[in-house]
Amino acid sequence: MTGWWKNRSTAGKVELYTRGSFHLFVLLEILSFGLMPVAATAAGKSSVLVPLALLLMVCGHAVLCGVLTSKALHWVVGRRGRPTRLAVATAVTTAVCTLAVFTLRATGHISEATVAPTLVSGLTWFASGSLVLCLGSVRNMRYVPPAAAVATGLASLALGTPAATALGYCVGVLLGSVFFGATCGFSAWLLRTVYELDRSREMQSRLAVAEERLRFGRDLHDVMGRNLAVIALKSELAIQLARRERPEAVEQMIEVQRIAQESQREVRDVVRGYREADLSVELEGARGVLSAAGMDCRVDFRAARGRQLPTEVQSALGWVVREATTNILRHGDAHRCLIRLTAEETGSVTLVVENDGAPDAPAGPPGSGLAGLRERLAALDGTLQAGLVGDGRFRLLAQIPDRRLQGLEVRA
Repeated sequence: MTGWWKNRSTAGKVELYTRGSFHLFVLLEILSFGLMPVAATAAGKSSVLVPLALLLMVCGHAVLCGVLTSKALHWVVGRRGRPTRLAVATAVTTAVCTLAVFTLRATGHISEATVAPTLVSGLTWFASGSLVLCLGSVRNMRYVPPAAAVATGLASLALGTPAATALGYCVGVLLGSVFFGATCGFSAWLLRTVYELDRSREMQSRLAVAEERLRFGRDLHDVMGRNLAVIALKSELAIQLARRERPEAVEQMIEVQRIAQESQREVRDVVRGYREADLSVELEGARGVLSAAGMDCRVDFRAARGRQLPTEVQSALGWVVREATTNILRHGDAHRCLIRLTAEETGSVTLVVENDGAPDAPAGPPGSGLAGLRERLAALDGTLQAGLVGDGRFRLLAQIPDRRLQGLEVRA
């Protein structure tokens, strides 16, 4: 029985509460400004024609304001256009009803002194609140109460009301319209703000999903890139050895099988979201893979005494080593490669991967590997530079400043 409330979103609950409050305004206008004045008018007259007409007038006006309020709330939350025609019809109807009350008062059909002010106040106050809901800015909303007050005062003067009484009409309508206008305007602002927050939360969720998809694609690229390159290289080597009937072809295919099985395990780890690249393992793996490809690979690790890199830094630099190894295998015809990792006493870390045999221009369109590395390093305030440095040498330079590392060590 409570599902109709629990199953709604926060914005939906606020909208339901706001609509319910405004729907009560219809009953409030009829009971407070319709029945009581009509009962007072009927008490002093034998005919019930005028009291009944006044009651029907107030009821019709209350329903019209309720319909305008409902459609205006639809416009506030962005479900439909602004109800401009209905708003104009409500303003005209309010003016006609107010003039009718002044006319009946001037002709003596309303003899009680409190009936006309009560009716005029109820008609203008509720109409002002409904019209405020149809306006989008506070600058436009603030003109509604003064306009209603001035129009009411001038109409009463035009129909023979004394100046002091007309001024009382003007002040009463102004104060009531300001209250109702502020209440309705604040309700519209609150409802609009809640829906904007709800849409922002939904957009944030979509961005989080998109970011996670990008992260997964980046990790999958980093994991499979080098392994597939190594599998292709060793498979080609095994084919050449098999054609020469060399027994080493079996060893190469066993190595291909091992790398394929390792790739399956790494992909499963990526799917689970638990994989982190180990720097020492990646350095040794790069040395072994590049040496197996016939390159002279030298790994130089210079660290300050007692220096231990945080896990986040090792993971980020491990991905750099992996991507650099993949690029060396895929592009160019390298014979020598140098991997130097330097960890200064100040805390900054520098990783340099340099190889020869790089082509003057890339063979194909740029990939997403380097962009993924920059994203990883950016999370640690690090930078990545990649490009030719002359004599056919290509250099990849990754740096992480000491201020970031100090913060990581403190948290560790």
